[in-house]
Amino acid sequence: MTDDAIQRAADLIGDADALLVAAGAGMGIDSGMPDFRGPGGFWVAYPALAKRGLEFHRVASPCTFETDPALAWGFYGHRLNLYRTTEPHAGFGILRGWGERMLYGYGAFTSNVDGHFQRAGFGTKRLAECHGSIHQLQCSVPCGTAIWPADEFKPEVDAENCLLVNEPPRCPWCGALARPNILMFGDGAWQDARSSAQESYLRNWLDGVQRLVVVELGAGTAVPSVRHFSHELVAYHGARLVRINPREATVPMRNDVSIAGPALASLLAIEADLRRR
Repeated sequence: MTDDAIQRAADLIGDADALLVAAGAGMGIDSGMPDFRGPGGFWVAYPALAKRGLEFHRVASPCTFETDPALAWGFYGHRLNLYRTTEPHAGFGILRGWGERMLYGYGAFTSNVDGHFQRAGFGTKRLAECHGSIHQLQCSVPCGTAIWPADEFKPEVDAENCLLVNEPPRCPWCGALARPNILMFGDGAWQDARSSAQESYLRNWLDGVQRLVVVELGAGTAVPSVRHFSHELVAYHGARLVRINPREATVPMRNDVSIAGPALASLLAIEADLRRR
């Protein structure tokens, strides 16, 4: 993270008439979320799964809901409880403040399923959750296309073994096991109507802005959904990009800004520069 990069990022933000926040998993680390990068990171967060040699892609799979629903909901139930109780870090508020001062406001595109943009006060009309949300459920069969809130489900998890110990949620239409409305690995049953509608609304808003700045945070190349969206906006909407990432901060265009640092510290530095002006 250099002073020049911070100043250039502040210039782009100060000149923009709209802000698009593009966020990957790294955005949540400053809130205390576990870092799943590599088997080591996942197994540090879930030692019970390390003992069994179960990697992230094997647990986060619709197949696990079929073969071992207590394990599948032990993992996702633990995550649901964690996301419900963890407070979003101050960087969310900084981003919202920038967007609120712009002519056309702000939106967000995220692969995160934690619901923290909503918790931080981001409006839902311009928020696209491209991999779904853990706070929504769907039928695991599925018997239809219905998606419904997970508000009434209170997971009780044996953390030592990563197993759900109370009754899992059920589809109210057919009685089959319910699962999170999240895009998992090898997932042909994910119901994407909610996420598709969110993205359509966001794109309609983007068509009306003039000087868009994209602030991308914690989005890597391993799961490149967020990066692809950022690059699309640069290529087809003439957006300027501020990429914040500790390890993969390279930007596609020379006039974009690369900040090699964590999300919160970088946002605080940019905000301090903007306040000095």
